[in-house]
Amino acid sequence: MTPVISARDLSVHLDGRRVLHDVNVEIAPGEIVTIVGPNGSGKSTFLRALIGAVPLTSGRVDRAPDLRIGYVPQKLALDATLPITVQRFLSLPHRIGKVEAAEALARAGAPDLATRQLMDLSGGQFQRVLLARALLEKPQLLLLDEATQGLDQPGSAAFYQRIEQVRQEMGCAVVMVSHDLHVVMAASDRVLCLNGHICCQGTPEVVADAPEYRALFGTGTRGALALYRHKHSHSHDHPHDHSHAGTE
Repeated sequence: MTPVISARDLSVHLDGRRVLHDVNVEIAPGEIVTIVGPNGSGKSTFLRALIGAVPLTSGRVDRAPDLRIGYVPQKLALDATLPITVQRFLSLPHRIGKVEAAEALARAGAPDLATRQLMDLSGGQFQRVLLARALLEKPQLLLLDEATQGLDQPGSAAFYQRIEQVRQEMGCAVVMVSHDLHVVMAASDRVLCLNGHICCQGTPEVVADAPEYRALFGTGTRGALALYRHKHSHSHDHPHDHSHAGTE
């Protein structure tokens, strides 16, 4: 299956410091890939490298022809005094119709927010509006950079469930950076453990057993695997089983 996007021997230096080196990744159509790693491990930089927002020191990123990408940032700084409705926000910089906005908001799980003031939204509502904005691109690849930061665990779980529904409805590949280790184990087809380079990767169960992962996170996420096993207990042939844990 031809990847929607791939990184080959990717290295990035920022301010004279090596942030990423020798990263090799392929993202298949329709799979959900989650990137985990300690603070400062290069997770956000990797997403930005995929969309061309940071220069590569070496290596390359190959994208499928005319690839449509939706991007949900970690946070978005807005002037708290700015009077702007959700509908108007979604129409920046290109005006969109009410029907199109309503469809995107419904898909993001926020169907009744179009007329609300952006600054009156809760953290979870605002993240769903950012997701709706990304979905306006009708993406083949959806990138989310710690999109549940600041949400509690039930809120994070609900957001990840919505992402799974988006994947099913739109058929897009999803790459998420996440710190919600307990939730992410049940929400991903494949997990990449990143710490400047890819330490290990595979299904959540494979990664949780990898010594490289345990060296970074300990064994505290093992309980999340009960969710993973329950979710996949009736699937003997997983469509995105890249279950190989090892160094790259």
